[in-house]
Amino acid sequence: MSLGLIGGGGSILTVPILIFFFQIEPIAATTYSLFVVGITSSVGAFSHYRKGNVNFKIAILFGLPSLTAIFIMRKWVMPAIPRQLFQIGQFEVTKAVLVMLIFAGLMLATSISMIRKKEEYMSDGLAISYTKLVFQSLLVGIITGFVGVGGGFLIIPSLVLFAGLPMKKAVGTSLMVMTISSLLGVLGDVSRHVPVNYTFLMIFSAFAVLGIIAGSYFTRYVNDAKLKPAFGWFVLVMGLFVLVTTLHK
Repeated sequence: MSLGLIGGGGSILTVPILIFFFQIEPIAATTYSLFVVGITSSVGAFSHYRKGNVNFKIAILFGLPSLTAIFIMRKWVMPAIPRQLFQIGQFEVTKAVLVMLIFAGLMLATSISMIRKKEEYMSDGLAISYTKLVFQSLLVGIITGFVGVGGGFLIIPSLVLFAGLPMKKAVGTSLMVMTISSLLGVLGDVSRHVPVNYTFLMIFSAFAVLGIIAGSYFTRYVNDAKLKPAFGWFVLVMGLFVLVTTLHK
């Protein structure tokens, strides 16, 4: 619903929903999240493609570094991180705890950016800044590979500011990048024979797709200017809940 209504926020909620509602282990939840994000983003990307809002050249230019970073993160970096990291007093920091702490910080940062009133991104026909675009692409890939989120909140402003795309094309192109990168991240996990409950994933993804279709329909009746801050407050509360729950385990 959130992806359909405001073009983002779906992936930032998927991981905590999987962990706290379905009791899925945090590391596995990042794999599941990538799959769900990939499937739901593909529905949005196809819709934008039909409207001519996907720039394939920029999608490839931005996508390749991001795809490379995600595959490396899921295939080699994540498995190389030990399960037990270090201990602070009585608090033991494991790999799962580290992922959840970084994820909670990401939720808090995202919520603040949604709550704050800011000017709409404007491209004004800017020339492509290849260095900045590649740097942002690598950053998105690392974040996506580590915590299992699509990274649309980073991709869209990058495409507008560094690739000179208008907002609608940035959203469509972002969804195309998220589709490919998320599903490639899942392949990185599957190639390591990570156990995946595909029946559960397909059912969950089916409802997520229904949600994005419903959200897209209701956009004509909802004021985006009021919806984004409201959703931002919701994500803020969820982020604090994740943070407190993780620290008090």
